[in-house]
Amino acid sequence: MGTPDFAVESLRQLIEGGIDVAGVITAPDRKSGRGQKINSSPVKVYAEEKGIRLFQPEKLKNPEFIEQLKEVGADLFVVVAFRMLPEIVWNMPAKGTINLHGSLLPNYRGAAPINWAVINGETKTGATTFFLKQAIDTGDIIDKVEIPIEHSDTAGTVHDKLMVEGAALLVNSVKAALEGKTEGTPQENLVIGELKEAPKIFKADCKLDWAHKTKDVHNKIRGLSPYPAAWTEIKKSEEVKTVKIFDSIDYFDGLDHSHEIKVDGDRLYFGTADGWIEAIQIQLEGKRRMSISDFLKGFPITEWKL
Repeated sequence: MGTPDFAVESLRQLIEGGIDVAGVITAPDRKSGRGQKINSSPVKVYAEEKGIRLFQPEKLKNPEFIEQLKEVGADLFVVVAFRMLPEIVWNMPAKGTINLHGSLLPNYRGAAPINWAVINGETKTGATTFFLKQAIDTGDIIDKVEIPIEHSDTAGTVHDKLMVEGAALLVNSVKAALEGKTEGTPQENLVIGELKEAPKIFKADCKLDWAHKTKDVHNKIRGLSPYPAAWTEIKKSEEVKTVKIFDSIDYFDGLDHSHEIKVDGDRLYFGTADGWIEAIQIQLEGKRRMSISDFLKGFPITEWKL
């Protein structure tokens, strides 16, 4: 059960690992874009390429869908980047339901674990497999894999690393579960101190505060890149525009440059509480994403204020 590209890699490695995938459940097709074109999920596209039986239920409690699941007769359900399952579904298979989560549980339970780990300046993260139960991301842990978060990493690059490493972890966990060689460790046994959460991120959460320290602003930019992207407002008289920043370099000098804007040739800097943030890629509202040199050619940023 999965929908985005992150789940495709897990499905691919399960198949290549010799697991008999009896069926795939993914999101219904949706209309999107200006032309309202019907789009299928990446998982659906891959499943159809492999000729795997496919289900796209609107409602997971639909009696017809429940009967179809029972007919499939799978020993184990596997969930990767899907939606919350009702108990009638996750409690159905004899060997349980395994979930792959993009953090080192029990920390960073929630919808955006990769983003929050980078935003919070973590130097490592990972993926965890666990047996699903009703409360989100709280089930007994099967196994984990750790990866470092480099200073230059963004949520996007960490996502891509975890997509591959997590899939390999999942294959091992699925094989162990099918062979009855794992019972799982309660997460309560692993809690040390206050747990860090990873709630869903909304637009307001992405606004940058230039009165904060350089490292915190930089971490927020890379933790929200490439999506949903950190943003700031620039103002000139009564006019206000929104600018998204996708990539940055942080410079600490211990001086307060809060809300200053500086241009040096084809380089653009925003001041923080103790240094500067150099913007590398930017997007002005209504425009495409572009390099700073291209942005400065067409926009007089020095006439604007933060």
